[in-house]
Amino acid sequence: MARFDLDNLVFANKDVLREDWQPDNLAERDAEMDTCASALRPLLRGNQPDNLFLYGLTGVGKTAATHALITELLDAAADVERHLEVVELNCTGITSSYQVAVNLVNEMRTGDAHSHALTTVSLEKDPLPETGHPQKRVFRELLKDFESAGGDVIVVLDEIDTIGSDDDILYELPRARKTYDIDVNLGLIGISNDFKFRENLSPKVKDSLCEKEVHFQPYDAEQLVRILEKRADRALAEGVLAEGVVPLCAAMAAQDSGSARQALRLLRIAGDFAENGPSDGDPRITEEHVRRAEEEIQRQQVVEGMEELTRHGKLVLLTVAHLEAEGETPERTKVIHQRYRQVSKREGSDPLKRRAMHDHLTDLTLQGVLTKIDDTSGRGNYNQYELDVELDSAIDALEVEFDDLTAVRETAHRNHVL
Repeated sequence: MARFDLDNLVFANKDVLREDWQPDNLAERDAEMDTCASALRPLLRGNQPDNLFLYGLTGVGKTAATHALITELLDAAADVERHLEVVELNCTGITSSYQVAVNLVNEMRTGDAHSHALTTVSLEKDPLPETGHPQKRVFRELLKDFESAGGDVIVVLDEIDTIGSDDDILYELPRARKTYDIDVNLGLIGISNDFKFRENLSPKVKDSLCEKEVHFQPYDAEQLVRILEKRADRALAEGVLAEGVVPLCAAMAAQDSGSARQALRLLRIAGDFAENGPSDGDPRITEEHVRRAEEEIQRQQVVEGMEELTRHGKLVLLTVAHLEAEGETPERTKVIHQRYRQVSKREGSDPLKRRAMHDHLTDLTLQGVLTKIDDTSGRGNYNQYELDVELDSAIDALEVEFDDLTAVRETAHRNHVL
């Protein structure tokens, strides 16, 4: 088949299956959006809204719901002739309230070239340098810019938990009308994957926020089926979807994370396999393509995770892979460390102490490569670990670093793990 032949296409509009595509109506989140709407509705009457904090795992619709809700609110404000502006900031990589304030100021001062889709404020002012000013001055600049926007303002802070304990911005914004005497109704929407973020806020911030918390639970399989069916109708060419593909994608994602993002990614990559497979004039996405897509996603997950690992992090992963192949997982940290010492010496490295090795177990867990199981059976409480990806995917990734893992595969086959 010619590389750019259009006769074997599976996708009608592949963008519809991408995570940044915004549907006309967000499916399966009506209850959460109704709660959010009740908090923001006072703005339409010229009153101060409640602040909102949206919590949930990655891919469960928090950001998409916020975008859909704000779009509806802007339309409603225009209908009642209320001047409403929005400033959006993704806080990934931002670790302090000072940086949040500077980035919010500069988000409003870039003319129409906003880096965030929801931002409506466009001020013709010079941007602030990222360092060199007292924090209070930056806060004053921020609040003056809110006034310059000429209406009420909603501030959307996605991934807000990255600021950690430096939470002054969450103290200053809710108190801005009183402390700085600004004539602006100011609403704050914080979005976080960390359910414990609020617990770690300082007492003064908790007292001043007066927020509503909205929890976005993981999607179940039935919800994911409905989401995928709506997307597939727009994304895929007619007749290319075999029966059982959508339920399988939904079941896999629901069992793992309840993430619509994961379910959509499975379907998109399965479509890639179908579209790039042998040309027979009748391309179809099958359940086999979905299983290949899951293997590919897991392999990529391990490879990406390994890029962040030191040599010893990779040795820890290799150790758990050995134990998995032997059918010995989940396994306690103590046993993992004993085996890790053997693996390290065999690979020509001096092993780390148990505490340092445990830090690598934690890193691998955070990256989704391992999963931690709390064992409360017997005497005492113990942490146990096992792979959170397919062993075959882990071995494929580890073979980039270690020469010959044939023995691991053979052990896994012997123990019916592979």
